Amino acid sequence: MPAIVVVGAQWGDEGKGRVVDGLAPQAHVVARYNGGDNAGHTVVAEGHTLRLHLVPSAVLHPQVVCLIGGGVVVNPERLVEELDELAGLGVDVGPDRIKLAANAHIILPTHRALDGAREASRGKQALGTTRRGIGPTYADKAARVGLRAGMMADPEGFAEQVRTLVETHNRLLQNHFGLEPLAAEEIAARYHEYARRLKDHLVDGSALVAETLEAGKTLLCEGAQGTLLDIDHGTYPFVTSSSTVAGGALTGLGFGPREVARVIGVAKAYTTRVGAGPFPTELLDEIGQRIREVGGEYGTTTGRPRRCGWLDLTILRYAAQVNGLTELALTKLDVLTGIDPLRVAVAYEREGERTDRFPAEFGIEALARWQPVYEELPGWTEDIGHARRWEDLPPQAQDYVAFVEEAVGVPITLVGVGPDREQSVWLT
Repeated sequence: MPAIVVVGAQWGDEGKGRVVDGLAPQAHVVARYNGGDNAGHTVVAEGHTLRLHLVPSAVLHPQVVCLIGGGVVVNPERLVEELDELAGLGVDVGPDRIKLAANAHIILPTHRALDGAREASRGKQALGTTRRGIGPTYADKAARVGLRAGMMADPEGFAEQVRTLVETHNRLLQNHFGLEPLAAEEIAARYHEYARRLKDHLVDGSALVAETLEAGKTLLCEGAQGTLLDIDHGTYPFVTSSSTVAGGALTGLGFGPREVARVIGVAKAYTTRVGAGPFPTELLDEIGQRIREVGGEYGTTTGRPRRCGWLDLTILRYAAQVNGLTELALTKLDVLTGIDPLRVAVAYEREGERTDRFPAEFGIEALARWQPVYEELPGWTEDIGHARRWEDLPPQAQDYVAFVEEAVGVPITLVGVGPDREQSVWLT
């Protein structure tokens, strides 16, 4: 069986975790391919609400091997905490089930300190990062001075490398930002213990992926964040530091495009984003507040309230373009219940010019001069949380889904009608 890629089609937080969890029974290996513990994927199942940050969202399926891929940056403290939390719930998190690619890069406390210092120094131009050290770790990776997870196979040697890099970071914290240095010896000692704990989980990630595909088994690739946060194709500079699009699965896990059969874009039935940056359909009124409260739109990682707005079809068309989407999963349709009429952005216009493409290529300042063009659709009042078949949805909800599908030109194969894994309408 080929690879399936699950990618966020908006600004992240679209519900990728529940989609991966739903697809996991089809897979042998489920692999995270980008980002770090700045991403939070929520799975509601078996009486538990799991908020995962590094471990793939298929962890509740005991037959699945979960791989943290080479494109991910890993805070070992957070990973150990996550493994302990899962073990406390009775989940098998042994080395045979949870594997860490040796070429993933390691986040240090000084990476987090640098992240916070740089964000603070931007003042009003702050990007709204999670301050988890993601950007500085990817920067060290690109500068070829970073630490790879494979170094943890030798805990003593790894600790020495940690001490050296912390001391390098400390000079930057002191000399450039005027901050106090962090305790290099204490950090090295802690990371020595993390290495002892995690070294048995290390694996050649690309080899595991190749073996899976060569054996005819399914590889399910889990992306973090969303298309418009991609370092190359997002609303730069208000983006993350990794490749969030489907192509990131290939580079992050180490396999070729001929293996990919399905690319599933996940989108909410409305739009949200966290942090600074442009958001043309943002609602700063009682409807936006209602969506936030009903949808529980607060960051899984940070707890920050998410900005909420109408669905933007130009974004979904853009996501279909840059990811090569074969299908869409539309989540949180239930959150729109009781709002009438519903508005959907179908195009942008400025000074008499109109485009049905998301104008990302024009830059952030130019984007601000474009105004969304809306169409109105009737809402519904019926509770749809019980729906399991297309016929269970009220006609207005069916029309909303059909409108999105036709406008984007990509079939919708899943409609989410509530937070639990069972609250899904599969259309395949």
